[in-house]
Amino acid sequence: MTRALDLDAALAYAERHGLQAFVVQRGAEIAAEHYANGWSADKPHALYSGTKSFWGVAAVAAQDDGLLALDEPVGTTFADWRSGEKAAVTLRDLLQLTSGIGFGGLGTAVPAYPKALATPLKTTPETTFTYGGIPLQVFGAVLAAKLAPRDLTPHAYLRERILDPAGVAVASWRSLADGTQPLPTGAFLTARAWLTYGAFVRDGGTAGGREIVARASLARCFAGSAANPRYGLGWWLADGVVYASGAGGQGLYIVPDADTAIVFGNASSYKHDAFLKRLLARHAEPIELPPRS
Repeated sequence: MTRALDLDAALAYAERHGLQAFVVQRGAEIAAEHYANGWSADKPHALYSGTKSFWGVAAVAAQDDGLLALDEPVGTTFADWRSGEKAAVTLRDLLQLTSGIGFGGLGTAVPAYPKALATPLKTTPETTFTYGGIPLQVFGAVLAAKLAPRDLTPHAYLRERILDPAGVAVASWRSLADGTQPLPTGAFLTARAWLTYGAFVRDGGTAGGREIVARASLARCFAGSAANPRYGLGWWLADGVVYASGAGGQGLYIVPDADTAIVFGNASSYKHDAFLKRLLARHAEPIELPPRS
């Protein structure tokens, strides 16, 4: 049975909270598209932390490609992480934000790779969920080292392995002072382009009839941790919906049992739970998470 969605109620909520963009794709068709407050179909949005949703997908693809393993320690790549509590930190911990690194590294405060790697732990790995950007930068440092023999950066790998095959156009990326691009933030996409990414994820890692990431591999992005069952590898998990969230009211919602993806760009006063309450026409049980693998 296909889940019913109340798009009118969801749009009404968006309009009360500074609507910028509201675009819905059901199946292959655009079911609704609205812009306001100076925004349009061709104006890119800063995704802010919505950018995190790219890196879990890139990580499982890199695992399939033999570049890394989600459960390998950071210390496999960097000697400074082979002793003390840091020795226990895995790449999965970084992506699930359970590495023990404290809050920080958001917005314009994202550190370059060397500074991120030097960050001390605040808590024991895997015991605490702490939102922030530094763990993504540590993951970026690992991925950059893995890709160096191929003369690729993490962002070039993401583009060549995921975004280009899925037909997702990034308008621009932020750069840090050292010329690298950050992982936890920094992507600018139009609402339609982010929706294309959402449809690719909704469709189990396929686009245009082509498998880009294996469905079973992609499912690993939606496994929560013991510290926070509602956060996977860069994705929030709630009520049968997976979603990416960015500051400034950016959201990408995927409702698999309604064959729907939604991009929501609004003022920062909106709340995901309030939006989802209006969108979901009937209550659903929390998403069933696949086992760790």
